[in-house]
Amino acid sequence: MEYSIAEITEKVLAGYRLKRGDDLQVFLQAPLEELQHGAGVLQKYFCGNHIDFCTIINGRSGRCGEDCKYCAQSACHHTDCEEYGFLPKEEIIANAKANQDAGANRFAIVTSGRALAGEDFERALDVYRTMHSTLHIGLCASHGLLSAKQLHRLHETGVTSYHHNIETSRRFFPQICTTHTYDDRIRTIRLAQKEGLCVCSGGIIGMGETWEDRLDMAISLAELGIQSIPINALMPIPGTPLENRPQLDGKDVLRTIAFFRFINPEANIRLAAGRKLLPENGATALLSGASASITGNMLTTSGTTIAGDMVMLRRLGLTNDESARTCGTNCAAGCHH
Repeated sequence: MEYSIAEITEKVLAGYRLKRGDDLQVFLQAPLEELQHGAGVLQKYFCGNHIDFCTIINGRSGRCGEDCKYCAQSACHHTDCEEYGFLPKEEIIANAKANQDAGANRFAIVTSGRALAGEDFERALDVYRTMHSTLHIGLCASHGLLSAKQLHRLHETGVTSYHHNIETSRRFFPQICTTHTYDDRIRTIRLAQKEGLCVCSGGIIGMGETWEDRLDMAISLAELGIQSIPINALMPIPGTPLENRPQLDGKDVLRTIAFFRFINPEANIRLAAGRKLLPENGATALLSGASASITGNMLTTSGTTIAGDMVMLRRLGLTNDESARTCGTNCAAGCHH
């Protein structure tokens, strides 16, 4: 039996959760405006008017031995990516405080490489401990394929959220990376969840995958119980194998965001790279499925300013005040002390 977008919206509001095996083709066939309207209804119901803003700092850049085809930081590619070791503690903390004072909800250190280990990992732990004791911004970490022991040590420092994308569908993953597997990523996610960390996991669209791959990614994230889902639109970077991929149409990004809301109704669907492809720098998306965004600067592609995003929130009648949070609440636990 085929359902309309309006009928699916009502089913989700009533407690039904879309699952693998359901007919999801309606999300690809429905008029975009109709799909966005339904996503907006679900967003309002599950998330209210709250938008979660996170910021990131590139704590260690380049020289990565993995061969992810989209990434400027892979040593397998020839890009103009800046290379440097783990940043000084003072620089990271100053950046976190500035983001906190500007109004961001959380702050993440992201490092290049398969996994952060050794002396650099110890440096990261020291930075997180200091931030936890001196700041009130929520702390997130993104350090690759960590062990259960490493994730536990991170958690002990005050980190409450771990970022680790699945990137795409299981089917398409081998087309974008061969130095580690989709299951390696799933294993890390489950270890982080077992540790009690909120997991932020999403992926990149526009890498040559099909619409069915995008739907599959949305379902896989729902099966994992992910509460924060960043959706990146590929920004082709010269020197990477995907440098000649055509840039996505903003309408395709909006459609993806909308059906991710249907499939993951209680999660924070987060705008990430590629916001400039969207109408009004994402304002339309924040009313039709997206309840969160990365703000400030991306890793290697220019992002947006926190001040500009705060102005946009007020104009849209939205807020990032933690007291208004109803979406992705598992990720909010313990963010502030």
